[in-house]
Amino acid sequence: MIDPIVLLAFLPAGLALNLTPGADMMFCLAQGMRGGPRPALAASGGIALGALVHATLAGLGLGALLETFPWAFGAIRWGGAAYLLWLAYRTLSQPMHADGALPVRPQRAFRDGLVVNLSNPKVILFILAFIPQFVDATQPILPQFLVFGAMLSAGGFVINGAVGWFAGGIGRWLATSPGAERGFRYVSASIFAGLAARIGWEAARA
Repeated sequence: MIDPIVLLAFLPAGLALNLTPGADMMFCLAQGMRGGPRPALAASGGIALGALVHATLAGLGLGALLETFPWAFGAIRWGGAAYLLWLAYRTLSQPMHADGALPVRPQRAFRDGLVVNLSNPKVILFILAFIPQFVDATQPILPQFLVFGAMLSAGGFVINGAVGWFAGGIGRWLATSPGAERGFRYVSASIFAGLAARIGWEAARA
């Protein structure tokens, strides 16, 4: 059992973190602009599941393994950067349909969101730094990590999904314009490429 007071203290802290713009939010924004509200929500679901996986691994102590073996940390980072670059290329090479229906399947958006989140080791390191502040060491550790991780995932799903949903509505509205269609593709691809560059820069400096 987790003290309700601790849960009440964790809730606003977790929401504040969810509201901070980051890679996950930008990814859902790009998916929404590219594919519309449904793929944006699917991408947010994939990211939320990835965060829950990270919380589980952190609770099992595997996060410390990444800190012990920096080469694994760097390899995961570079893999994530490469995947984002591939997404940028795919976005540029696959134009929207002329009738405004966008060629992005929710299943693919979910998978992409999951992969992007899981390939970011900073998430598990952040969870290791943040969640233990609310953990009672006298109680089983893993269940507490799962509860707090689920709260973070749920908050992130709602907030990132909302960002992508509204971006998706705008993108669908402008999709009937060839100029707007090209602009959205370039903006989405630029977001993916920018996230890849950020991850690569951090990996190179490590």
